[in-house]
Amino acid sequence: MQQTDCIFFQFAKANQLAGRFLSQKVSELNLTPVQAMILGFLHIEDQITSSELGKKTELDSATLTGILDRLEAAGFIERKNNPDDRRSIHIHLTPKGNEMSKEAIHVIASANVEFLQVLTKEEKRDLHEIIKKLRRAQR
Repeated sequence: MQQTDCIFFQFAKANQLAGRFLSQKVSELNLTPVQAMILGFLHIEDQITSSELGKKTELDSATLTGILDRLEAAGFIERKNNPDDRRSIHIHLTPKGNEMSKEAIHVIASANVEFLQVLTKEEKRDLHEIIKKLRRAQR
């Protein structure tokens, strides 16, 4: 089999391309793609537990903790005790984080449009459906 015929090779190369593309776009905000996405998730649903955020982002606890540490050091989030459960903490956007989350959402949305501009509307829809189907099948 030619390496270019291997779906894993194609996915790896597409992932590298997409990662570089998004990284370049969010670097204008001095964020990594994952940090920008975390801020975007928090903009949609702020004041959730780190466990809930981990489920939504599909990141393991150790990875998420490191990202949250950096976002907290930058002044974008605060960790506060959960008044309903002392064993967990809530993640809160700061005012600075709320503003940055709006910018991050805008940059990511624009990057999505730009990255996929070579595809037709039907191809975009099909791509999303194929990716969702593959992900569901591997759970």
